[in-house]
Amino acid sequence: MSGRVGALLRGVLALGFGLGLWHIVVWASGVPPFILPGPMRVAESLWANAPMLAQNARFTLFNLVTGLAAGITLGVATALNLALSPSARLLVRPMLIFAQAVPVFALAPVITLWLGYGAPSKIVIVMLVIYFPVASAFFDGLMRLPAPLADMAQLMRATPIRRLIWVQVPHALPSLASGLRLAVVYAPFAVIIGEWVGSSRGLGYLMLMANGRGQTDLMFAALLVLAALSLTLFFVFEAVTQRLARP
Repeated sequence: MSGRVGALLRGVLALGFGLGLWHIVVWASGVPPFILPGPMRVAESLWANAPMLAQNARFTLFNLVTGLAAGITLGVATALNLALSPSARLLVRPMLIFAQAVPVFALAPVITLWLGYGAPSKIVIVMLVIYFPVASAFFDGLMRLPAPLADMAQLMRATPIRRLIWVQVPHALPSLASGLRLAVVYAPFAVIIGEWVGSSRGLGYLMLMANGRGQTDLMFAALLVLAALSLTLFFVFEAVTQRLARP
C-alpha cells in the first residue's frame, strides 16, 4: 500500500510540475491563446464543454475497450493455434508477418470506406493494431520452453494439448503480459487515427472540429480527456500484467 501511495504522490507532483511549467511557458512567451492556451483556459473549456466531452469520450472509450478485447482475444487464439499446429505455423505465420509489414494506419481510409463512419471501423482498426503484438509476444513465449520443462512433459507423455495448457501457457504468461503492455499503449493512437480518418463522434472527431474552428482550448481539453482514459486503461492493464508476470 505504501508503494502505491508513493507512486500516487509522485504522479501528483509530476502533474503539478507539468502544469506549472506549462503556465510559465505561456506567460513568459506571450504566445496567443489560439496557438497555445494556458492551463486555466483549458480548464475553463473542460468545465464549460463537459457534457459534450463526456458524450464523445463514451464513444471513444467503447471503441477502445471493444477493440482491445477483440484484438487480445484474436491474438491469444492465434498464438495458441500456432503453437499447437505445425501446419498453421507453416501457412499462417508468414501471412501475419507480411500483414504486419503493411501499416494499419495506411489501411484506415479503406477500412472506413468498407465499414462506414460508425463504431465498427474504429473497433477493427484498434483490433488490427494490437493483434500482432499480442499474438507475436505470446507465441514467442509459448515456443521458448526451457529444456527441463520440455523433458518433463515428454517423460510424462503429455499430449500436445495438455503440454500446451499445463506447461507452455503458464511459462508464456510473462510474454503475454509484455504483449498486453504494448497493446494498451498502441490502442489509443489507433482509435484516434480511426476517428480522424472518418467519424461523426468521438474525441478524435471533436479535436478535428475544434481545430477547424480555432477552438484550441477545446482541442486541448479533448486531449486531456483522452490522456485520462489512456492512463486509466494503462493502470488497469498494469495491474493485470503484474499478476500474469508473477512466476
